[in-house]
Amino acid sequence: MPNPWTLHEDRALPADPATRAIAREIYAAIADLPLVSMHGHVPAERFAENTSFGDPARLLVTPDHYLLRMLVSQGEALSNLGVAPADGSRPPERDPRAIWRRFCAGWKLFRGTPTRFWLETELVEIFGVTERPSAENADAIFDRVQSVIDDPAFRPRPLLDRFDIEVIATTDPAWSALTHHRKLAQDGYGARVLPTFRPDPLLRVDGATWRDETGLLADASGVDVTSYARYLEALRVQRAAFKAAGARATDHGHLSADTTPLSDTEATRIFDLALRGRAGPGDATAFAAHMLFQMAAMAADDHLVMQLHPGVLRDHDRDAAATFGQDQGYDIPVAAEYTRALRPLLEAFGHHPGFRAIVFTVDEDVYSRELAPLAGVYPALRLGAPWWFLDSPDGLRRFREAVTETAGFSNVSGFVDDTRAFCSIPARHDLARRIDAGYLARLVAEHRLELDEAVDTAIDLAYRLPLAAYERR
Repeated sequence: MPNPWTLHEDRALPADPATRAIAREIYAAIADLPLVSMHGHVPAERFAENTSFGDPARLLVTPDHYLLRMLVSQGEALSNLGVAPADGSRPPERDPRAIWRRFCAGWKLFRGTPTRFWLETELVEIFGVTERPSAENADAIFDRVQSVIDDPAFRPRPLLDRFDIEVIATTDPAWSALTHHRKLAQDGYGARVLPTFRPDPLLRVDGATWRDETGLLADASGVDVTSYARYLEALRVQRAAFKAAGARATDHGHLSADTTPLSDTEATRIFDLALRGRAGPGDATAFAAHMLFQMAAMAADDHLVMQLHPGVLRDHDRDAAATFGQDQGYDIPVAAEYTRALRPLLEAFGHHPGFRAIVFTVDEDVYSRELAPLAGVYPALRLGAPWWFLDSPDGLRRFREAVTETAGFSNVSGFVDDTRAFCSIPARHDLARRIDAGYLARLVAEHRLELDEAVDTAIDLAYRLPLAAYERR
């Protein structure tokens, strides 16, 4: 009988024995620090309703686009993984065991990926699984995971304590009435589960849902959005409502980082065209850039942190998006430019005492060339952690190597996990802490830092910097 599946205590630490010994010491100082999860996408209703996660497939497979995209790349169909076609064209697989078997049969596909690290950490440390998944043991592992899910203690709110999550942010439409967050506040979780203002669909005036979502904005804010000026007012009202509910940040995922402002006359012209359904792509692109500038202006007034993560072409397969909806693994990075794109915003607000921005990227080319130099000089700007395709062991390591010499450690946000997969949050933070411990250990081994400095920096990166970057003002 094979040995039980266990995780090596030195996983992701440096291979060199001397550096590894230093990394162990640094990691030991940060391994048990509370988690600060300020850029997350776990739905607010998950915490408000505090109900069972259901079954292993619904918890770990169907909602995880990292996992889905790998299986799809090898010929699996989204509908066979439990994703329901939005157009109702065919029923999805509804048997959670069948979905789970497909996942386990594809386990080898995740070798060498961060998804493997996260999943194995979850399976072993949270669910007590003792064998690597395979087609042969899929049912036995399903039963083991299901037994944990069925425990009344395995609910979202108790898991906040089990995972030692000090604070977690959700991501909410700008027109949200924040009903779930009001429930959380009534139940004593208002300071622990925070909303985040996400206005993207409202800022892209040629979007298919723009007019509908503008109507929702009007309903939520109580402002009749009949003009550009009223539109800005409605956004301000909703930002204030979010802040009153505990929000610390806004979140912006435009294709481009362009922040070139328009005149009021030109912005009004485009908005009026949009109300009549006549705004073209060029107008929409210009208006989106203008509205990022306006979001920065509002942030300088209300002090919500502006998170910006451009450079992703959403729904690359338009047929898949039309069939299955968004966020199914077809969002693909494009080359990003920040130096010129952010210049209008930073010239206006980069030294403003009330403005704070955190910029993320999935384009590694710009780390050392653009983002680290920008964060290294503008007081209002912080460089966000590697995210999405880059929150991997080597991606995290390359990030430190690319940005530290220019931006230092204090001009970054600290780690944020950016995930909908709730049970992966501890694994993601643990991986980041291990990589940072390894990077700092090398600096100590090369006599570029003293050990006490490396430990203090590791605590900054894991805990203090995220709290400071999103501090309530």
